[in-house]
Amino acid sequence: MTEMPEIGKISPEIFNELIYPRLGAKSDKILVGPQHGVDVGIVEIGGKAVSFTCDPVFIVPEYGWERAAWFAIHILASDAVTCGLKPKYLSIDLNLPMEMTKAQLAIVWETIHRECEKMGIAVITGHTARYENCHYPMVGGATVTGVGELDEYVNPRFAKAGDKIIITKGPAIEACGIFAAMFPKLLEEKFGREFSRKAQEIFYKMSVVEDGLTAVGVGVRDNGVTAMHDATECGIWGALYEVAQAAGLGVRIEKERIVVEECVPEICDYFGIDPYASISEGTLVISCREHKAQAVIAALTRKGIKASIVGELTEAAEGMVLIEGGRKKKLVHPIVDPFWRAFYNALQQSKTGE
Repeated sequence: MTEMPEIGKISPEIFNELIYPRLGAKSDKILVGPQHGVDVGIVEIGGKAVSFTCDPVFIVPEYGWERAAWFAIHILASDAVTCGLKPKYLSIDLNLPMEMTKAQLAIVWETIHRECEKMGIAVITGHTARYENCHYPMVGGATVTGVGELDEYVNPRFAKAGDKIIITKGPAIEACGIFAAMFPKLLEEKFGREFSRKAQEIFYKMSVVEDGLTAVGVGVRDNGVTAMHDATECGIWGALYEVAQAAGLGVRIEKERIVVEECVPEICDYFGIDPYASISEGTLVISCREHKAQAVIAALTRKGIKASIVGELTEAAEGMVLIEGGRKKKLVHPIVDPFWRAFYNALQQSKTGE
């Protein structure tokens, strides 16, 4: 029997062994069910495609309450948009630690309200309470629901060999955004005040809401975007692997074509992590029909979002291929994200003053 991981998401093997065979009642209204590399479930209700995605409410007080709440709601909405449907409704459960004050909750909820208002998301139900044995950062859970036409959603099953792969923003957006928010003085001491200031701007790139909605605005399925996946744990390499696997295809990627945000190489080198294997909420992997790929890039560019065509999906028999420095190698899933160990090491050092 496969062992449980020490921390983080369970492995595909555990999911297939324990979860996937036991999914409750059957329904012929399910358009997209649980699947590796897919963040959203979709059902048909009243002739519409209705999407659902759920995640923890992830509040990190050390980011500052407003930034923490911004990040929490954008994590939720970012998963939701990867199906191509605009998020419309939020159900949220807040199981708050006893030490959270009314003033802190007011900042968090005002921020969530404001961001939902901007994104057109209505809060429709929830639960809010303080309890013993509830701790940051996991302080509840939420479901985001989207609504659209039956021909408007995207999913890896619509992807085909020959689809181009587009990546927005580049590697390690979340890793660097968190490092910059948590350790600004370290970065200032090493790289200077201006570098630290620029690095902290990465924090607000940790969302793919605008990326995703902009991309599908060009067209979907045979007329554009076929699938999207945000690069969370295990970063770009993990996300590329998961998209190809979910589509039942291979992939060929040229590493040097991937865009890179300012400050990212220096931060990753300083903390000793591989940027391409590191958590990167804010980075969107898009598969797109070849004839619309340049139009997607143009639309993203008009929004000020860096993006590039980095490769293509291939027949499954060709496997997962990464071209680095002109040489072919196998693209493998990192399995363990290097960010977490580096982060906790840095946190410990900051506390001890070493």
